[in-house]
Amino acid sequence: MELNFTKMQGAGNDYLYIDCRRTGLPPDAAAWAVLLSRRHYAVGADGVIYLCPPLSADGDATMRMFNADGSEGAMCGNGVRCAAEFLYTHGVQRDCIRIDTLRAGRRTLRRVGDSLWQAEMGRFAATGDAVGTRDLGRGPLLDVPLCAGGRSWRVCCVAVGNPHCVIFTKDAPPADTALAEYGRALEHHPAFPNGINVEFARQLGPAGFAATVWERGSGVTLACGTGACAVAAAAVLTGRCGRGVPILVQMPGGTLEVCVQRDDTVLLTGDAVTTFNGTARIRPCNAPRGVV
Repeated sequence: MELNFTKMQGAGNDYLYIDCRRTGLPPDAAAWAVLLSRRHYAVGADGVIYLCPPLSADGDATMRMFNADGSEGAMCGNGVRCAAEFLYTHGVQRDCIRIDTLRAGRRTLRRVGDSLWQAEMGRFAATGDAVGTRDLGRGPLLDVPLCAGGRSWRVCCVAVGNPHCVIFTKDAPPADTALAEYGRALEHHPAFPNGINVEFARQLGPAGFAATVWERGSGVTLACGTGACAVAAAAVLTGRCGRGVPILVQMPGGTLEVCVQRDDTVLLTGDAVTTFNGTARIRPCNAPRGVV
């Protein structure tokens, strides 16, 4: 069968978008994500996002995000901005777009420029039950000692739709092989039975950070929207930054702006860019080389 898709990226975090607003989520959604996301062997992406019918009458669509390994994520900050841009250019020409999710609730997005969107990311939480931790205490989980990858860390655990483990560093955040080694070890640490996203962040100024990312289910990525929110929330909770001011999080793929409000809600602003449209011919999932 032939599958039409649009490839989009926000701060270098790239996803394939498939419009399922009329048909609903395909039964092979997870398998397609694995097949299509393989870099060098298929289209290549950090995952696949399916836009399905909204959960309520006043919504515009429901976002279902599948990582490159086929696991389904609860929320994606870069992905939801690109979803809004996709809907804006495919029949929902409003500057305010409402996108539902199954596990993270609704996200309201506002168009603030050309291919630029601000997303209301909801409230963050730094408690053990919200993050899904084991044996780390109830929280707030700030500067908690943890051993992983042969090293001792001080971690801040924050949930912003997805669970995150933020580590503030004095030196440049790890990259490449070191990032993969430490990120994988932390994601699969027994303290996180459901896995976790990992960010290493170095403070650059009163309201600026450089960060690298290991995403649960995808590995090293150029950026993570909920990860940027987690870095900003952890910075506010540990006294590194204040509330109500723009916090700039520089990731390898681009810079995202985060504002942590006084009521613990978070605003995320960044780009949402269409890179190209395409058609993939998909063979049955049990056939060799499923994408041609």
